[in-house]
Amino acid sequence: MNQEVVKVILDSKKDVWKNPELFELVEDYFDNSLQTIDFCTALENCLKKARNSQLIIHIALQRFADDEQEVDVDGRKKYVRTLDELRHFKVAGDPFTQEFFQLFQTVYRQQLLMLEKLQLRKGKLDKKLKRLKTWRKVSSIMFAAAFTAVIICSVVAAVVAAPPVAAALAAAASIPIPAGKWIDSLLKGYQDALERQKGILNSMRVGTDLTLKDLDIIQVLVDKLEIQIHSLLDASDFSLRDEDAVRFGIEEIRKKLEEFMKSVDSLDEQADRCNRDIRRARTVVLQKIIRHPN
Repeated sequence: MNQEVVKVILDSKKDVWKNPELFELVEDYFDNSLQTIDFCTALENCLKKARNSQLIIHIALQRFADDEQEVDVDGRKKYVRTLDELRHFKVAGDPFTQEFFQLFQTVYRQQLLMLEKLQLRKGKLDKKLKRLKTWRKVSSIMFAAAFTAVIICSVVAAVVAAPPVAAALAAAASIPIPAGKWIDSLLKGYQDALERQKGILNSMRVGTDLTLKDLDIIQVLVDKLEIQIHSLLDASDFSLRDEDAVRFGIEEIRKKLEEFMKSVDSLDEQADRCNRDIRRARTVVLQKIIRHPN
């Protein structure tokens, strides 16, 4: 969702909402989701660097195959071009910077805090709805009892031959019914408003919960990829010691490369899924807000 579109819609609703606390939660939700989208962008940039490193390794393997066919004047294989590519890989280093992990922690804490706020607000709404439903039942019983009591009194008055009293009671008997309906309609209107607020809260809670699950998976995949990257860097370091170590180091890199490529692809897919989940959740919440009556 375009953030400018979101801002226009929220601004247009701000003055007509009767619950500023809920509106602040909605604004926090959209701000947090936007920062999480920014994190997904940062993750995609890291993955681009990882793919560049992957390309350097492929080139190093090709250079090694070429260097294996060449022999120096003294009969030794120098692996000069292979070592150059391995140095490039070492310079590229770890694509995941300290700033990336700090951003992840910030976004994750914000989402946890958002979930706590939503659960707290939902608990308050549930209590209000429970009390409201009880009051609707009580008011219905009260007015029904009042109507019944007036009818009984009017029958008794008629039996004891008190026409003026009976006429007064008959007129009073008609009062509880419209009054009861009016009060019930007020309570129902309040209940409907609370139900709509709860619907918006539930949508934000589902979106936040889904985002946290996506971030948990991302953290596991990043940790796995980090281990593989450092393992490849260690193999490269070993290869750079001397020419005799190149053959062993390249073989280790060759073994680890396939898993490294799979991990990059898996993390790329998860980053894309997280991005789509956030945008879909934002759309659902925004649609509920648009349909929220003035």
